[in-house]
Amino acid sequence: MGYIILSNIRTYSYHGCMDEEEKIGTEFKTDLKVKTDMTKAAETDNLQFGLDYTRLNEIVMAEMQIRAKLMETVALRIIKKIFDEFDIAEKVEVKVTKLNPPVGGNIEAVSVVLKKKRKDLAKQ
Repeated sequence: MGYIILSNIRTYSYHGCMDEEEKIGTEFKTDLKVKTDMTKAAETDNLQFGLDYTRLNEIVMAEMQIRAKLMETVALRIIKKIFDEFDIAEKVEVKVTKLNPPVGGNIEAVSVVLKKKRKDLAKQ
């Protein structure tokens, strides 16, 4: 077993419950950790048996462009899409961070972290 980790994927997105967030948007960063069996990919040196991190990045970028009120919703969409596309993904952890959130205080960022195992989603 092993992990593919993508760190600090930057997007400009429009997530949030406030009207101004929908109109103005803000910067986000997303971190992704996907657990998978890397044995066959490592032994064969063939991407078809592994997780393509370019495609993982594309999934994050695409889902971050679909507006949602809650970062939790975006994180769950990312997880579901990864499980849909990669049968070898066993567990996915997504951290979505909104930089400079409009909360009326001096807060650098706010984050949500969502972790799901493939078998957990099958039960829902």
